[in-house]
Amino acid sequence: MQSVAQATAGGAIGWIGTGRMGSAMAERLLARGLDLAVYNRTQEKTKGLAAQGAEVVGTVAELGSRDVVFITVASSEDLLEVLDGENGLFAGPSSPSIVVDCSTVSQEASAEARDLAAARSVAFLAAPVSGNPKVVRAGRLTMAVSGPKEAFDAVYPYLTTIAREATYVGEGDVARLVKLCHNLLLGVVIESLVEITVLAEKGGVRRHDFLAFLNDSVMGSMFTGYKTPALVNLDFTPTFTTRLLHKDFDLGLDAARLLETPMPVAALVRQLLQAGIGEGIGDLDFAAMIQLTARGAGLELRSEDVDVGDGLAPAAPSALDPAGTDDGRGERERGGSTGPADDGRRRAGVGQEEASRA
Repeated sequence: MQSVAQATAGGAIGWIGTGRMGSAMAERLLARGLDLAVYNRTQEKTKGLAAQGAEVVGTVAELGSRDVVFITVASSEDLLEVLDGENGLFAGPSSPSIVVDCSTVSQEASAEARDLAAARSVAFLAAPVSGNPKVVRAGRLTMAVSGPKEAFDAVYPYLTTIAREATYVGEGDVARLVKLCHNLLLGVVIESLVEITVLAEKGGVRRHDFLAFLNDSVMGSMFTGYKTPALVNLDFTPTFTTRLLHKDFDLGLDAARLLETPMPVAALVRQLLQAGIGEGIGDLDFAAMIQLTARGAGLELRSEDVDVGDGLAPAAPSALDPAGTDDGRGERERGGSTGPADDGRRRAGVGQEEASRA
């Protein structure tokens, strides 16, 4: 088995889980011409990646010979199954040097997954992400990563080919808490956004006019911008479903109870998400929460059929530097600056996206 320091030296990559998010992330590795093999339980979902040059394998165990394996699955049960189930990643004679898990799972499942990896001398990184498939393709995805620092350093070129930035947040499993905190805020913000949008419309303001003002104000953000088309034209094709956000609220509030942290606002939003699922929007994009608020206000929503931008434009993946000569981390990690031409984002020979933040 290779050391983690060798894992990215012309290494072979495996990918488990090629749904909407996993496929978008894997595409960025293929766009750089990297050696990628993929597995998905429903093989139909691998066809797009196969057409772009990925090797498709029939079992997870076949990825055991890969140097680095990424995982993007939907649940705690799925994570443990792909690691330790029949024909799982650790079922064969060989194991990867590093596993990078980008899923959002429970603390218990994550601890079990980390123990399974340790038993096979595999470095395990938790790397939950912020964004949706369109954000990935626009080159705006971000990651919080925790686990062995040496493993993070080794896979950093891959992480920042997939994402605009990957932030190392510490040892163990703390990245999962970072992601849960992120998604708790996500739910609170969407609830506030739909409430004020409904209030403005009920008072006679068109949604696209109100949101145009908001997006241009100090309160506007990348998030309010890319949710604007859904709220204006009522297209709730899911990027992240109400049901999945509700799941993350359960996990986040479990963490709050464990850490004895009061979260009354998040607890209320969790109840509203539950009501949304009961009203039939569980499998729609979570922006569909505007329908629940509108019903409560006695307002009948209609698509405004307006062509509004989302603030996102596709960007090419970062290029891996074959020479591996640039490592800009030192100054930033010591509290210094790498200068205006670098801004501390260039690490381990990986050029960052030229696209500006939304």
